[in-house]
Amino acid sequence: MSRPVAVVTGASSGIGAAAARQLAGAGFEVVCAARRADRVEALAAEIDGRAVVCDVTDPASVAALADEVGPRLAVLVNNAGGAFGLSTVAEADSDEWRRMYDVNVIGLMQVTRALLPALVAHGGAEGAGTIVNVGSTAGRIAYEGGAGYTAAKHGTKVVTETLRLELFDQPVRVCEIAPGMVRTDEFSLVRFDGDQARADAIYAGVAEPLVADDVADAITWVVTRPSHVNIDEMVIKPRAQAAQHKVHRV
Repeated sequence: MSRPVAVVTGASSGIGAAAARQLAGAGFEVVCAARRADRVEALAAEIDGRAVVCDVTDPASVAALADEVGPRLAVLVNNAGGAFGLSTVAEADSDEWRRMYDVNVIGLMQVTRALLPALVAHGGAEGAGTIVNVGSTAGRIAYEGGAGYTAAKHGTKVVTETLRLELFDQPVRVCEIAPGMVRTDEFSLVRFDGDQARADAIYAGVAEPLVADDVADAITWVVTRPSHVNIDEMVIKPRAQAAQHKVHRV
């Protein structure tokens, strides 16, 4: 029998790659979408999925992804995103802010818009299609130096809420997973433009931050609930992180 199809954007590393692996383990044929061809091709081969080179900020690239996916789509995980820089508003870099809004909000919208017809079609036949947007605790609280990223992730949250209202009468579930402190190979390194020392300092003394598999486990749980069950949002933090500014370090 054909496996249900799940698309994961930003699948070349971190949460996206972990989600692709866990969804494959749950019985999905996973379309691994990201900009780095070598990584998504290796991942797709590992999990018996499909690789698509896709830049979510490029409409033509997103259209090609939709063509590749076709009509049999059960799950969309909008994971592609990122933070760039940690400057104050007074010293903000306009290009960094544009990049964050472009990937975390516009890119999410473009992928959702392109794949929504297939999700609705699947839902009408099978019970429900599912959209999972990977947000952040940064979409719920502000912190110094983070205005560009928190503004973008607040955008992710509000787009998710609006989409759920707009699809209230359609066979599609709309969910958000909002992680707190997650240690992955690249997130903070990208944020600090390759500065390993600054990236490591974010997690210094935190014995057990979340890892990508923790978030992937939540994504997989959400999409495998009975089709009438919608998990509107799930905020996940390590036990050590009581709040954005209150983290236990040893």
